Amino acid sequence: MAQPLYGEDPEPCEPFPAGPLYVPVRPGPSGCATRLFRTPLGRRTAVAFTSERALAAALGTGQPWIRLAEPALRALTAPLGVTTVTLDPRFAAPAAAASAVRPSVPMLRAG
Repeated sequence: MAQPLYGEDPEPCEPFPAGPLYVPVRPGPSGCATRLFRTPLGRRTAVAFTSERALAAALGTGQPWIRLAEPALRALTAPLGVTTVTLDPRFAAPAAAASAVRPSVPMLRAG
């Protein structure tokens, strides 16, 4: 029997797996490791995407990834204290253009 949802409920009563997801990874000493990110409030979160296109749009075409179901991703990150999975995030800050960013370095004079 399904439990009713109310306007103030933040999530469904029973979470449903999102299916196989595209999970960004980084090289590690034993193969690859799931990349963890931070929310705007600074909490760590696992990130997953529903398509390869969404992952490439957010992290670039060179970002390595693996396919994992949502329960498997949670099982991998839970021992690290990460309990949140962010699905299809859109990062707010655009990539900085090389010509637009010039560090302000004081000039030293020989003397």
